[in-house]
Amino acid sequence: MNELGVRRLIQGDAAAAGVLFEMMARVFEEDFEPLTEDYLGHLLDREDFWALAAFIGPDIVAGLTAHALPMTRSRSSELFIYDLAVRQDHRRQGVGSRLVSELRAAGAAKGIHEIFVPADNEDRHALDFYRALGAAASSVTIFTFSGRDARGAL
Repeated sequence: MNELGVRRLIQGDAAAAGVLFEMMARVFEEDFEPLTEDYLGHLLDREDFWALAAFIGPDIVAGLTAHALPMTRSRSSELFIYDLAVRQDHRRQGVGSRLVSELRAAGAAKGIHEIFVPADNEDRHALDFYRALGAAASSVTIFTFSGRDARGAL
C-alpha cells in the first residue's frame, strides 16, 4: 500500500482541487457544481485560502479547507477550518488527524497559532474527533443569513 502524503494545493493544482472539492461534497452528501479552472485557480492563488489534500498514490482520499482570518486585536491571523472530509474507505486510519496536524504545522510556519472549527452538536463523531486531538470546545451559536430578509434586502 502506498504511503499517505499530504500537501497544500496551490496555483497550478486546479485539477486536483476539483477532484478534492467533489470528493468532499460526496462525503457530505451535498450537491456539487463543477467549478471552472479559472475559479479554482483564483481560489488556490489566495494566501488566505488553504486546501490540504491527502493522497495515497495519485488518489485523493481526504482533505480540508480553511480560511486565514486577520484579527483586529493584534497583528495576527487565525485559521478557520471550514470543511474536513475523509472518504468512507479511509476513515479511522489517522487520515483526518494527519490533515489537522499538517495544517497546524503549516499555520505555525506562517505565524498562525490559533485554529478553530465549528462542529454540529449532533455530530458525535466530529465532537469526539476534535476532542481526541486536544481541541477545547467553546459554547457558541452560529447564526446564518441567506437570501433576502423580510424587507426584501439581501
